[in-house]
Amino acid sequence: MLLASTTGLVLVAAPLMLLGCGNSSGQAENPGGGAAEVSAGGELSGGRPKFGPPPGMKLFEENCAACHTEKGMEMGGRAIPNLATLHSMSPERIFDVMLNGKMKEQAAGLDRVQKKQVAEFLGGRPMMDTAGTDVKTMKNLCKANPEFALRAGDWNGWSPSAGNTRFQNAGGLAAGDVPKLKLKWAFGVPQGASLFSQPAAAGGRLFFGGDNGTVYGIDADTGCAYWSYHADGGVRTAPVVQPVTGQKEKFAVIFASQSGTVFAVGARTGELLWKMKPSNDPHGLTGSIAAYGGRVYVPFTGTETLAGANPKYECCKSSGGVASIDASSGRLVWYASTIQEPIVSRGKNEIGVAMWGPSGASVWNTPTVDPRRKLVYVGTGNSYNEPAAATSDSIVALDLETGKIRWHHQEIAGDAFALGCPDTAPAGNHCPTKIGPDWDFGGSSVILTSLPNGKDVLIGAGKAGIAVAVDPDQQGKVVWRTKLFTDKPPTADGLVIFGGGADNRHVYYPLQRPGGGLTALDLATGKPAWTTPMHADGRGQIGPASVIPGIVFTGGWDGVLRAVDPAGKLVWTFDTKRDFQTINGIPGKGGSLGQSGAVVANGRLYVASGYVGMQNGSAGNVILAFAPK
Repeated sequence: MLLASTTGLVLVAAPLMLLGCGNSSGQAENPGGGAAEVSAGGELSGGRPKFGPPPGMKLFEENCAACHTEKGMEMGGRAIPNLATLHSMSPERIFDVMLNGKMKEQAAGLDRVQKKQVAEFLGGRPMMDTAGTDVKTMKNLCKANPEFALRAGDWNGWSPSAGNTRFQNAGGLAAGDVPKLKLKWAFGVPQGASLFSQPAAAGGRLFFGGDNGTVYGIDADTGCAYWSYHADGGVRTAPVVQPVTGQKEKFAVIFASQSGTVFAVGARTGELLWKMKPSNDPHGLTGSIAAYGGRVYVPFTGTETLAGANPKYECCKSSGGVASIDASSGRLVWYASTIQEPIVSRGKNEIGVAMWGPSGASVWNTPTVDPRRKLVYVGTGNSYNEPAAATSDSIVALDLETGKIRWHHQEIAGDAFALGCPDTAPAGNHCPTKIGPDWDFGGSSVILTSLPNGKDVLIGAGKAGIAVAVDPDQQGKVVWRTKLFTDKPPTADGLVIFGGGADNRHVYYPLQRPGGGLTALDLATGKPAWTTPMHADGRGQIGPASVIPGIVFTGGWDGVLRAVDPAGKLVWTFDTKRDFQTINGIPGKGGSLGQSGAVVANGRLYVASGYVGMQNGSAGNVILAFAPK
C-alpha cells in the first residue's frame, strides 16, 4: 500500500519520488512534459523564489525534477507530489524520508550532506532549528506546572478505548452543545507544515507532535505551553500516556518518530525517560501506538513500496511488524513480523538482479488490543512482489504475550504492488506480472466492539471500499461483508483511508470520493443505515470518524470539520483552512484534515489542521480548541 496522504496511500510520507525518474547521465528527463526549470538565479518555475543553497538546487535538478514537476505527474496511477506540495513540507520531513523512510532506497545515491542540501532547498530554511521550535521562544508559557495524573474522560492515544472504536462517552460534550461550538484558541506549531499527529488529551493537557520533529505538552484548557521535546525526526503518531515505575516521573508520554525510534518522556516535564529502536532493519512508522497492561504495541511498515519497481534493486526483504515494549523501561518484550515465512531467493530478474520474498504486509494502522482473548489485532497492507504473502491485506491476530500469529483473515489475496510498475508486466520482469489492486487495510484500524446481543465482533474496512465483520472467537470467520460503493470500485487511491468509528448501534466510515460522504452500517448485519453526502471538494473525506453519543465528527481534504447527527443530518461545520491568530504568537494557518481525527475531552473539541500527504493536500500548522457558547 502506499499511504496516499492517507493511509490509504502512496504513502504517505513520501516527499521525494526518485523512482526511475533520473537517468544515467544525471540530466533530468521528462517523459511526460513539464519538468521543473531552475533558473540561474536559483528560482524554480512554479516554486518559491531564491531559497536554499545552490548545491541543493543542482541536486534537485539532477535527481528529482524530472518527476516532481510544476504541474505534477502520475506514476502507477498515483499523483506524485508537485513542486508546490514539496515546498509546503518541512525540511526535517523531507530529510527524514530520504534518510530513514519511504525514499531511503531512491535517495541511496546521495550522501547525508547532499540529502540535507536537497531538504533545505525544498523546505526553504535550515534544518533542525531546535531553538526555533522550543516552547521557550513562545509568549504563552504556563506560569505553574502542577503534578500530572490521568483522569476519567481522557482521550488518550488514537482512541479512548483499546478497541479503537473512537467512541467517547465521557468527554463532557453533549450532542445538543455541538451546534454551539466556537473556536476558543489556536496554537501554532513553529516551523511546521503538516500535522499528522492526533493530540492526546490526558490529565488536563494536550500532547502532540509535528513534522518539525518536536513534541509538545500544553494545557488543554488555556493552551499555555509546558514543555517541548525534540525527537530524531518527524512525529506522526498520536502520543499515548502511561503510568510508569522506576522513573523520575509517574507518567510517560510515549510516541515514535517516522524513523522508527520510540521515545518516552515525562508527562509533566518532557524530560527523556528512555528511547529505543526495536529493530535495526529498515522500517517506517505511520500508525499510532496502543497501550495495555504496562506495555505499548508499536506498528511498523516495510520500506520498499517505492523501491520495488527499480529493476536494479534487489526486491524485496522488508515487511510490516509489531513491537511489544515495556512502558516503564523501554525493554523490547517481543517483535513479530506480519510475515512469518523465511525470506528466500526467488531467482533473478531479466537483467540478472536477485529477487527475494515474501515481503510487504505493512502495518499502517494502530493495533487493537483485546484483553479478554489476550490478542492484539492489526490490518496489513499489500505485498511488494509475487507471490503475495498469505497475510497481506489481512486482519491478523497476534498473541499479546508472545507476538505469535494466532489466526488471520485475508480479505484480498494476490495483491502485489510496487509504485512505478506498469499495470501488467512480462513474465520475468522485476515487477509483479499483475499489479495491485493495492487495496489494503491501510491506516484504517480494526474496530473491536460488541453487538446488541453482547457478542464481540471485529470490523475492518480499507481502500477497497469493503467493510467486513469477523468473529474473534471463530478464527476470523466472516459475519458480514458490505460494499461501501454503489457503482464502480474505487481506484488504488482508496475509499476508506484512516478509518471509522463506532457506537453501540452503527459503525461509521468517511468516504474518499468526489464530494465526500459518511456512511453508517448496522453493527449486527452490516446493512447500510444511511449515507450522507458532505459536498466536500473533489477528494472527499480522508480522516477518521470520531464519535460521541448522538454525533459523528468527520474531516476532509477541504479542511472542513463536520458534525452529523444519528439520522445523518449535518448539524455543525467549521472551515479550518484559513489563517489564525495563535495564542503562542506563532504564525498559524489551517489546511486539509487528514490522518488526525477530532478529539473530545474535558467538554471541548480539539483538532489538528494541516495535512499535505501524497495527494497535494493543503499545509497547516495549528491545533484548534473549541468549546460551546
